[in-house]
Amino acid sequence: MREEFGKLLNYTVDENIVSIAYEKNDAYVKVITKNIVNFFVPKVSKERKSKAIEYLDNNICNFTVEKKDSSINIITEALIIKIYDEFLIDIYTIDNELICSDHRGDRKPFLRRSGDYTLLEDEGHEYAKEIEYKVFVKKSMNKDTLFYGLGERTGSLNKRGYHYKNWNTDNSAPHAETFEALYKSIPFLIALEKGNAYGIFFDNHFETHFDMGKENSNYYYFSAVDGNIDYYFINGPQIKEVVEMYTYLTGRTPLPAIWTLGYAQSRWTYANEERVMEIADSFREKGIPCDTIYLDIGYMDRYKVFTWNEKRFSNPQEIMEKLKEKGFKVVTIVDPGVKKEKGYTIYDEGLKNGYFATDKDGVVYVNKVWPGDAVYPDFMNSAVRNWWGNNQKIMLDSGISGIWNDMNEPASFNGPLPDDVMFNDDGTPMMHKEAHNIYGHMMAKATYEGLKKATGKRPFVVTRACYSGTQKYSTVWTGDNQSTWEHLRMSLPMLMNLGLSGLAYCGTDVGGFGFDCTGELLSRWVQVGAFTPFFRNHTSLVTRDQEPWAFDEETEEINRKYIKLRYKFIPYLYDAYRKCELDGTPILKPLLYNYQDDKNTYEINDEFLFGDNILVAPVVEAGARKRLVYLPEGDSWIDYWTKEEFTGGQYIIKDAPLDTCPIYIKAGSIIPIMEEMNYIGEKENKVLHLEIYSSKNGEGHMKYTHYCDDGESFNYRDGEYNEYRIEASMEEEVKVKINLIHDGYNKKYESYDYKVF
Repeated sequence: MREEFGKLLNYTVDENIVSIAYEKNDAYVKVITKNIVNFFVPKVSKERKSKAIEYLDNNICNFTVEKKDSSINIITEALIIKIYDEFLIDIYTIDNELICSDHRGDRKPFLRRSGDYTLLEDEGHEYAKEIEYKVFVKKSMNKDTLFYGLGERTGSLNKRGYHYKNWNTDNSAPHAETFEALYKSIPFLIALEKGNAYGIFFDNHFETHFDMGKENSNYYYFSAVDGNIDYYFINGPQIKEVVEMYTYLTGRTPLPAIWTLGYAQSRWTYANEERVMEIADSFREKGIPCDTIYLDIGYMDRYKVFTWNEKRFSNPQEIMEKLKEKGFKVVTIVDPGVKKEKGYTIYDEGLKNGYFATDKDGVVYVNKVWPGDAVYPDFMNSAVRNWWGNNQKIMLDSGISGIWNDMNEPASFNGPLPDDVMFNDDGTPMMHKEAHNIYGHMMAKATYEGLKKATGKRPFVVTRACYSGTQKYSTVWTGDNQSTWEHLRMSLPMLMNLGLSGLAYCGTDVGGFGFDCTGELLSRWVQVGAFTPFFRNHTSLVTRDQEPWAFDEETEEINRKYIKLRYKFIPYLYDAYRKCELDGTPILKPLLYNYQDDKNTYEINDEFLFGDNILVAPVVEAGARKRLVYLPEGDSWIDYWTKEEFTGGQYIIKDAPLDTCPIYIKAGSIIPIMEEMNYIGEKENKVLHLEIYSSKNGEGHMKYTHYCDDGESFNYRDGEYNEYRIEASMEEEVKVKINLIHDGYNKKYESYDYKVF
């Protein structure tokens, strides 16, 4: 299973690359920074065309290389990398403390009893099959090692004991903890060992696997069915440092348009313009804030992308204008599958220019999706991405404000795409088995760049399938979940691990996509959704209505209460997004992100931090009206509802009737808030409203940095923004001081007010 290298012979150094010669193969070590090192063996191609790492500065980092009796040692300001025969690698701190080591010895999987597997297959059961890995890297694991990351995985926050496959998969069955693959492939793992963290980013686009001690508790491994050995070691020791450096490599979530942070309503499908207007009017009449309405596949003419069904939407521009007058934006779904139909412009153009994937003989490949026989744009090709991007203007000219990419695993109805379906990676042939996991990523890139080119504004793209680095182009959601308590519970570690994996702008289908929601479940789910970066209620074709008012007065009131709470915190949320763009900090994150020294936080699945100052402990059990809450050590916490203060490092029991989600504000916090609005931008923010949560036990001086810009353009990147330094002193009397520390945006607050709790 291990690549055969043989004895270590010698090495050469060229700038930041150390080339290591072995008896049988060569290997390469690239020093990116003092804390990031890349290990590369060109098994398939010497040239690397990473789709995740696109804009990395090739800065030369100071390091030295020395040859010892049995190893080559590469020494940075932070690390000692020891490389041995057979390309075995051990990594130490500069103080010579072991961080990570390759596992010596044979691979020893657990014993799986044999039997007549055909009986399982006949009854429809799946079972683990032996896989031939061409790339296999095995690392030692201790009994206390914990794992995080890998994107939207089912199961617990801590991934120890799990095995996952990276192969973007549209599986319509209810997602369970046993699922090894879902829609996204994020081959990035964070290990936490003895309080210190490091990351492994395995940049291989083929089908890859991560096994965190399921096979053997003495080691973990990452592997691939094909491709190169190409992975990055990222030293912490803090998890936040690992995430910061991983997003330095793969890119960070750009500051979104502020309207996208509001509430969104969707379903498959709002049948026609009359139903859409009914939905919009209901929000305004009932006083429930909402910014966005989504249109699923039903708006199209026979599911042909970049078209409108004229019977359902007779004049798209007119209905979009009517919705705009009411303060609504519209986002439309656009799938990759292009209907095979002569006379259909998109198909004809793509066929003429050779823009579709082909079989191995060069014939355009056809499968079935929503429009019937369909072909697949070759998003590996920059000319195709440019063409697809330009076509976004068709939808923009209709008045829509964002694009929702679905079915881009790519999904298909007539069996999966064969491995040898061919794509053109700008002159280099690429088989589907290599393109599959990056197909959605490249589609998102095409869509983002097309929208940006057409409008000059911050694009809004939502994608189901993606790869590492997609955060540069799109928000994501966890796909087709179910209206069950199990899926509500599972959504929390999924979202936390997405944030740790660089995909900070993430969410779920609030209320659940499949099955019929209940009033109680929706009430609890919207309490979670109010604090997720992406906040959209979405349900399937034949399910019961799931709008906030679709159940009873109590459910409607709870939805109104928490959607309004979401809007109240928009300025605070926008500040969190600003920080995210600067250093990769997730918006929604596990408690351990800020409290790594508190071991009690390591495996908490049902609480999370919203920004740095708000802790949310939602109720995720049917019928529960109390819950156990852990408050991290090192800070005091103030109950948002009662204003009672608690010392951190303890468990408390919180009363949580159906209309109450336990929320705690870190004592010593300053929280900017927004006055009530039906949609973002309905009123001009002329007054800076602040809530100050003083501590009875802590220091009386508090600080906070607040950010403002126009909320839609990229001008902020040229300095067109304002930044305020807010300080509050809680001595004999309250003193609040606000300094404008960056003055670049012409709209400034005219005054400020505050409440102290």
